[in-house]
Amino acid sequence: MDPRSDYLDSLRPEGGKRSSKRDRIVSVFLNQDGHLSADDLVDLMRKEDEQISRATVYRTLQWMVDAGIARKVDFGDGRFRFEHSYRHPRHFHLVCTECRRSFEFLSSDVEVLLEEIAAARGFEAVQSVLQVRGTCEDCQTGRAPTPPGASTELLFARDALQMAIATEQSGFDFYSRGAKFVKDDRARGVFTRLAEEEEEHLGTLQARYQELLQEDPELESYPRFLFFKGAASGLFASGAADLDSVTDDLDALMIGIRCERGSHRFFKRYGERFEDSEGKRIFLEFAEEEKEHLDLLISEYRLLVDKQVRPRRGASRKARPS
Repeated sequence: MDPRSDYLDSLRPEGGKRSSKRDRIVSVFLNQDGHLSADDLVDLMRKEDEQISRATVYRTLQWMVDAGIARKVDFGDGRFRFEHSYRHPRHFHLVCTECRRSFEFLSSDVEVLLEEIAAARGFEAVQSVLQVRGTCEDCQTGRAPTPPGASTELLFARDALQMAIATEQSGFDFYSRGAKFVKDDRARGVFTRLAEEEEEHLGTLQARYQELLQEDPELESYPRFLFFKGAASGLFASGAADLDSVTDDLDALMIGIRCERGSHRFFKRYGERFEDSEGKRIFLEFAEEEKEHLDLLISEYRLLVDKQVRPRRGASRKARPS
């Protein structure tokens, strides 16, 4: 069954009438990538049904905008365009003023900054729209326009997987180094176990990435869609470097806790912001995995503290006069 059918049914009010024409228009619209004008959609529909009216298409487009199926965008050329929201994350646009093409990107760092600015001004934000206007690389160099690349959903999944792989690799490096550093047998066992888990998960993510490349062998050549400051090299990279300066096992565990907490918050926070997509699922799956590691490290930290405190308490009791 086409998942789009379930998606449309979920948007239809309970008891609402089905419209075969509207359903066909929505189905055609959802099967398109990029941005369509109302006239573009009319032309596509008339290839299927020459009798369909322009007014029907226009009404359906407005219904899709109101229902959250479509987003309305304005690139400043005098006409609105529409893009679908089904498994298609919110994003911003680079708009070339020469060729009028638009290029999508997503940076939740930018979204967070916009929200912080709105909150500081007491402004209740409903929607964030950002367009960067300028000249694309093709127009600057005078070469023929680069053909459209992969779908936004595929690019989003690619970038999300690359970020998860980088974090998993940095986590493996951290725990492998930590296992050699710590002296407590139990703490060493925890670091070793987590290093093994990170290595196993890394292999799973890499296999998943290879499956993605099979969908489009040119996938790695397309421009980046997802941007996050400081996350591309892995969220444990700084923790691995910090191990050189720690003096005891508790410090090492605390660095692990700090890294796991930061990674969990990062992937959960942004995963929950995305619309339904493979990229969203990757982020939320990874957040859940990091939460399990965080809970384990906190538990081990408390046990080690208790282990170190207990002998001192015993020594104090022995030192007291009878």
